[in-house]
Amino acid sequence: MHLGPSWAARKEGRRMAESECETPSTPGEFESKYFEYNGVRLPPFCRGKMEEIANFPVRVNDVWIITYPKSGTSLLQEVVYLVSQGADPDEIGLMNIDEQLPVLEYPQPGLDIIRELTSPRLIKSHLPYRFLPSDLHNGNSKVIYMARNPKDLVVSYYQFHRSLRTMSYRGTFQEFCRRFMNDKLGYGSWFEHVQEFWEHHMDSNVLFLKYEDMHKDLTTMVEQLARFLGVSYDKAQLESMVEHCHQLIDQCCNAEALPVGRGRVGLWKDIFTVSMNEKFDLVYKQKMGKCDLTFDFYL
Repeated sequence: MHLGPSWAARKEGRRMAESECETPSTPGEFESKYFEYNGVRLPPFCRGKMEEIANFPVRVNDVWIITYPKSGTSLLQEVVYLVSQGADPDEIGLMNIDEQLPVLEYPQPGLDIIRELTSPRLIKSHLPYRFLPSDLHNGNSKVIYMARNPKDLVVSYYQFHRSLRTMSYRGTFQEFCRRFMNDKLGYGSWFEHVQEFWEHHMDSNVLFLKYEDMHKDLTTMVEQLARFLGVSYDKAQLESMVEHCHQLIDQCCNAEALPVGRGRVGLWKDIFTVSMNEKFDLVYKQKMGKCDLTFDFYL
């Protein structure tokens, strides 16, 4: 099966596009350029837009993909697009999927254009649950949320900051990880972000997924998505979708295609020291409290 442009090439395009939309990188910029809204640090481009976002009109046939940054959004969006649109995998390989799934809060294409898109719309966001359009809270459209093991996520987020030429984060991983544990990165606390959505994982309009499950049992995840989106496929069509998605995952996690290997499960084991891991586990236990959401850190 032909996948069109390589995952690495498309990933590079996304990185360049995100370079104007991500968070500040140097220690001084972290403190001076964030926009704080209701106690949550957000990227500066969110300034002046939060009330408009809260009142953004949601349609019943919208599909929303929500993640904390670096939770597998790029892979998830391609799987969702493939399943929801019934698209030919060969055709998807030639498309720029990012153009089909705008990010609600990003400067481009902007709220006015997203508001006028034809239905069914697929829309992405990294915003916490509480800041999303109020219509979503009322169950007026489908929401797909993906959470990722936070140890892998913080490594991926750190490498992302370092790899972008426009950001060139110069702090150490230990400093970056400390910011993550202290809720000092863009889009606020990961711990609050996932717990807010986990509280709604039984809502009929919410599908809560884990990034690691995409690697462990992709077939089941594709079947879950199809049921949630109300679409059905015969066995051959389902197998074709799963095969295509497997290839995407392999490309994402291939060290040659993507040198930093940010999509790999278990990434954290290569960089966490014993003391860092102990500290992280302590903070995780404290901040997750009695939440019954769990992650398998040792896949």
